[in-house]
Amino acid sequence: MNDQALLDVIAELANDWGVPGVAAALWHRGETTYACHGVTSIENPLPVDVHTLFQAGSISKTFTATALVLLEAERRVELDAPVHRYVPELQLADATAAAQVTLRQLLNHTAGWEGDFFPDTGEGDDALARFVARLNEVAQLTPPGALFSYNNAAYCLAGRVIENVTGDTYERAIRKLILQPLDLRASFYFPNHIMTRRFVVGHRPSADDTLQVARPWSAVPRSGHPAGGLVTSIKDLLGWARFHAGEDCEARGPQVLSTSRLRAMHEPTVTMRGCAIGDALGIGWFLTDVGGAWLVGHDGSTHGQEASLSFLPGHDWALALLTNASPGGLAFNRMARRRVLEACTGVIEPEPEPESATPGALAGYAGTYGARGMRCQVAVGEAGDLEFTLRNDPELPALMAEDGEVPASQPMNLRAGLVSGPADRYVFASAPVQGVTGYFERDGDGDVRALHLFGRWLPRVGT
Repeated sequence: MNDQALLDVIAELANDWGVPGVAAALWHRGETTYACHGVTSIENPLPVDVHTLFQAGSISKTFTATALVLLEAERRVELDAPVHRYVPELQLADATAAAQVTLRQLLNHTAGWEGDFFPDTGEGDDALARFVARLNEVAQLTPPGALFSYNNAAYCLAGRVIENVTGDTYERAIRKLILQPLDLRASFYFPNHIMTRRFVVGHRPSADDTLQVARPWSAVPRSGHPAGGLVTSIKDLLGWARFHAGEDCEARGPQVLSTSRLRAMHEPTVTMRGCAIGDALGIGWFLTDVGGAWLVGHDGSTHGQEASLSFLPGHDWALALLTNASPGGLAFNRMARRRVLEACTGVIEPEPEPESATPGALAGYAGTYGARGMRCQVAVGEAGDLEFTLRNDPELPALMAEDGEVPASQPMNLRAGLVSGPADRYVFASAPVQGVTGYFERDGDGDVRALHLFGRWLPRVGT
């Protein structure tokens, strides 16, 4: 796929989904292609180029995970050791979990406590230490290692491990361990480093669906940097993918981590039954089965920005996508990845289709599910489908407050249907998450006890 073909795809999809600015980068069979479209902001528009900075969101987790694997290679940590060996001050609501949880369980989202915990603990160098001191506030939902549930808080704790082991702040440690050796010069964490360069602002729809600038610019406090604080360019992001896919990355890769350790990060440690973000999880990377091969990747969502990074090692293929609109960027990234992957490699990403069912067959799923950060009401629709009503807990909108004013949390209404294959699996039929899958989980008596939604395990809290 040449420059113009890639540009045609992203321009078409950006217009379809109302995304003001996009940067894309493709690596295939040794050739690199860049395409940029649109503007940094609808209020102060500047053209997006390959040097423009975007928020990478949760792709930041892959840097945190890689740093710990690197420290393991240097025999400074053991991934299967308990976390309290490196963070002796750790206290959780469940003392047994605090004693047992391992580094690997932080990195593969099986720590078991509520994961969407975002207290602002200040912008000082002690932000992560103060965050860890508050982890006893979150509920332990399942024992460590029992099941996968997306956990931002676990990655923040992993960042504190890096601090304690290296003696540096998290940000300085990542720069020394990864960014400098790989020559990733356009990747930053702090606004003072970002504001002197060209960067995008996020966009979200207003109450009347008119696109508006998302304020504040970032809703991630410093304690959230290990989970979602990286700001980067499309060139750096593709370089990161090429390094993980096995290329030298300017001949510096082997100095950072051996190919065998990188490949081990892309092997399953946990399997999921049709989860929204993959079929399995390696170490910091999600894995999707595409025709018998693992598509390795990670997405990132922030306040009005959506990012996507994926690579297919056996085909020498990698794609990086950065957008400045949400939720439109979600659909853009899914469709762009699918089209570019098929055009380059012939590999087709699976797209499950919803099936209709009788109300009686769906009745057992109706109820309320929730944990810190997210609550969902599931009802049976008249058309033989399921109706999801999603609401964020007040803590999340509070992070996006300006001048003390907390914005109203608007519910999201989505429709879904069951799909063939594993029992209790569903797929959304509503834009912008059309095609996103999840599943319900049953207890030993066969009753539905939890909902797996956007990677989160949400226990049933009502009927």
